[in-house]
Amino acid sequence: MSVRRRLTTATGAVLLTLAVAGCSSLGRTMVGTLSYETEREFVVTETSPSVNGCHRLLAPRGVTRVENNTLVDIRLFPTRDCTGKHNIYLATNTSNQIAPGALPWRSYSVIH
Repeated sequence: MSVRRRLTTATGAVLLTLAVAGCSSLGRTMVGTLSYETEREFVVTETSPSVNGCHRLLAPRGVTRVENNTLVDIRLFPTRDCTGKHNIYLATNTSNQIAPGALPWRSYSVIH
C-alpha cells in the first residue's frame, strides 16, 4: 500500500470519526432556526436552541406567528411553563399563526 493511499485512508477515518462525534452533539440542539413574530410584527430568530426542557418565547405578551425551520417537531403552549391542554403540534419546516381572538403562544417544548 502506498504512502499516499495510507494517508488518504487515515484522513478518511479521522473525518468519519469527527462526523460521528459531531452527530451525537446534534441530538442536544434543534439544528436550524425557530422564528416567531410578536403582535407588533417584531421577529425573533433563535438558532439551534436546546431540545431539553420548556422554552419561553421572548415576547412579554406572547407571539402570534411561529415558523419552525428546525429538524425536530415542537409543541406550542399559551402558558409560560409548557402546560395546559390548549397546545398545538408544529412539525418541522412548517409555521403557525394564531386565529383572531386566540391566546398568543408563550412557550414551546420539543417532541422527542
